[in-house]
Parts: sequence; C-alpha cells; structure tokens
Amino acid sequence: MDVHGRELRYFAAVAEELHFTRAAERLYVSQPALSKQIRMLERQLGAPLFERDRQRVRLTEVGTALLPHARRVLAEWDAALAEVERVKAAHRSTIVVGMSTSPGRGGLLPAVRSRFTAAFPDAAVKLRQVGWEDASAGLADGSSDVAFVWLPIPDQERYRTVLVAEEPRLVAMPEGHRLATSEVVDFADLLDEPFLALPPSAGPLRDYWLATDARGGRTPRIGAVIASPDETYEALVDGRGICLLANGNAPLLTRGDVVTRPVRGLSPSRLALAWRADDQRPLVHAYARACAEATGGGSA
Repeated sequence: MDVHGRELRYFAAVAEELHFTRAAERLYVSQPALSKQIRMLERQLGAPLFERDRQRVRLTEVGTALLPHARRVLAEWDAALAEVERVKAAHRSTIVVGMSTSPGRGGLLPAVRSRFTAAFPDAAVKLRQVGWEDASAGLADGSSDVAFVWLPIPDQERYRTVLVAEEPRLVAMPEGHRLATSEVVDFADLLDEPFLALPPSAGPLRDYWLATDARGGRTPRIGAVIASPDETYEALVDGRGICLLANGNAPLLTRGDVVTRPVRGLSPSRLALAWRADDQRPLVHAYARACAEATGGGSA
C-alpha cells in the first residue's frame, strides 16, 4: 500500500479544521476534490477516518491514531524538501573570491575553477579586487567568501588557510639605484633605505613587507604609503623609496625604470587561500578543496 504525501496533507488539514469546506479553502482545492482524496485514503487503509453528519465532522478512532504519525511524516518531508532546496541553492550560488594582487601563478585560477565547477557546475565564481588597505581581501567584513592573501593577516586565528605558493622576497628599486647592478642584495645593505609601506590597517602584513623581524630592532624609514601596484610603481620611479615583494609579483612593477633583485637574509613570502573559520557553506569548502588539489597545498 502506497500512500502519497498529498493524501496525508489533505487528511491532516481536515483533521485540524474538522470542516471540509475550510480545509479545502486552506489547501486551495475544491471540496469535491478534497473529499475524493479522503475517500481514496480511507479505501487504502480499509477504515473510515472521519464521522460526518450535517452538523459536524469528527475523527474516528482510526483517524485519531493516524493523525500524529501523519504530522510527523509531513514534517519530515517538509524538512527534506527544505534541505534539497538548500543544496540546490548552494549549487546555483555565486562565490566571491577576493584578492589584493592576482594569484595567477602557473594557471592557478583556471586550475582551481575547473575543479570547483566539476563539483558545483551551476555555481558562479566572481573575482573581486580589494585594495591593500584590507589585508584580508574582503574576508574581515564579509564582502569576500574566500580570498587569496599574503600571510600573516590580522586576526589570523579567525581564518583557515591553504598554502598556495611560497616565493622568495625580492627588492624593487629604480634602475638608477646604487644597488641596481647587484645580482643579489644583502638585506643589511637596505636597512638605511626609505621603504614603501602598506597602510597601517594592513597590520602584521605591513610589518612583514617592511621585514621588521630582520632589522635587529631598528625602525624602518617610511618613504611613502602605497595601496596598489600603480601607486607602488609611481613611488619607485619617483625615488620615494624601495619595497619588498614576492617573486611572482615582480611583473607588476618591472614595467620600465624599475628593477628587482633577490634579497639575501629574508624568509620567503607565503600566499594562501583563506576563509572564515566559522563558515561551513559547501561552496566555500569546495573552493578550498579545489585550491588544495590544484596546488598540493596544505594548511598554512
């Protein structure tokens, strides 16, 4: 015997209203159609569910026994439908990927996208450029769902990360700089140079690109504050300072009149994909898995 959810829903409505006309109005069906479905259910069960007369409708003993079970079945079905819609919506949704500089190293973004869309073919990926004022690339204020960030970032305990790349730090300088002809530059030779610095809001990342941990307690000289590759390039050619950058970002600045050189005495830079630790959305975790698969990266 197969009982359809519609028949149980119709039965529950009549049982709660104890009035066929009101139940039909509640269900947006005609009263004859409702009565027909109830009769079909009674035939399937082999027992009447309601006692009817001209004055009132009452549940029979069988109807009274069925009602709590029908309500539980309908509640479970409604919960199942809601979960299906949640999963469908997740597959149709858009994930916003924040970045402060392009992470396009060795075809990284297409490799991640292809793996991600294999798992969520109906989801859209939106890339979002974020200024260097926000070291979290939009994670902190929720405007990005995941983000490619340079480590360390402020409040790093709030985030989970997958390491994407580890690259030597270079120094960028005007081509007429006294050290521009060197093949490798010792960081000790840069201690007295004015540096271009990220905005103070970048927190620990500002200190990292100033290499404060390698200065032996000496305070860096700040020649200018920069918040984008264009600002950095203009400040370099204007002679306002030098700056450290990751090897993969060198093409952003070497457009002419600027050179980059390896620096001896500094730890490598680390690029990671990050997301909020309390974010359990399937799209976010699928993108993180795709990134880990594409790069072979682990937790940073």
